[in-house]
Amino acid sequence: MTVIWELDFYSRPVMDEKNKKLWEVLICESPLEVNRPIDSLFRYTQFCANTDVNSVQLRQAIETAIAQAPQPPDKIRFFRRQMANMIIKAGADAGIPVYASRRTLALNQWMQQRSAEVYPAMPNYQASSNPSVLMPASTPMPLPDALIGQQWAFVNLPASAFVDLPDWAIDFGEVFPLSIADISPDTPIPGLIIFSPRALPLAAWMSGLELAYLKYVDGATPPQLLLETGAGEAWILANLATPALQAEAAAFELAKQQARQIHFVAVQSDPQSEEFKGFWLLQELNLA
Repeated sequence: MTVIWELDFYSRPVMDEKNKKLWEVLICESPLEVNRPIDSLFRYTQFCANTDVNSVQLRQAIETAIAQAPQPPDKIRFFRRQMANMIIKAGADAGIPVYASRRTLALNQWMQQRSAEVYPAMPNYQASSNPSVLMPASTPMPLPDALIGQQWAFVNLPASAFVDLPDWAIDFGEVFPLSIADISPDTPIPGLIIFSPRALPLAAWMSGLELAYLKYVDGATPPQLLLETGAGEAWILANLATPALQAEAAAFELAKQQARQIHFVAVQSDPQSEEFKGFWLLQELNLA
């Protein structure tokens, strides 16, 4: 089974004996099974001085984590753009492919927990309200012509339905346990199903992206449904020119909020199909 790690390397709101911010490497395993307990995921943490902030130290941290982990990773994801060059080089030197991605769900949850419970309990803690991640707005790109779906539909599934997801017929995709967001079994999970006679090529193309989330943008002309990917890319899934479509998209966004931003995108050959050529659980994160 594929093993994916999520990584962050950045300063923390804790000062060292020289009144300089401590830096920290955080590595955790991505949850790739819908029924896997979050607390069973591999985690690694290491503090370092600001004088040790370089790709050599980070590579050594990655190699130490690999030595301690049950399995080495097949790839590593990171979300922090300003550290991209250092993280990519450290991963390459350690022999692990590294990808910029906003699909760092377990890492984001862990960082929130550490910010609330770990750092404030440390000596020389200094709270900061400055955002540490710069996420400029992306310029949406049109989908390649050969990959545009013939039709699509917004749908909702109760969270309890995903317990049986391991038994679903899916060619490409990625999921995670809904326990990551602590939602009730009867919570509706909104989604978008794309239907296409070229469903398999479309799903294969999507699998090559770091899928982040779907987003309804009503400020565009016309309003658009976007697929956000990678560190900052966006693709136009649909232009929503009619009030009816815009109302459906607005209802989708509201359902996302009520499901703690969890939703899904699926690809099928037609509405009668019982198989998914692609299926991805997604969560829109506030990376800051």
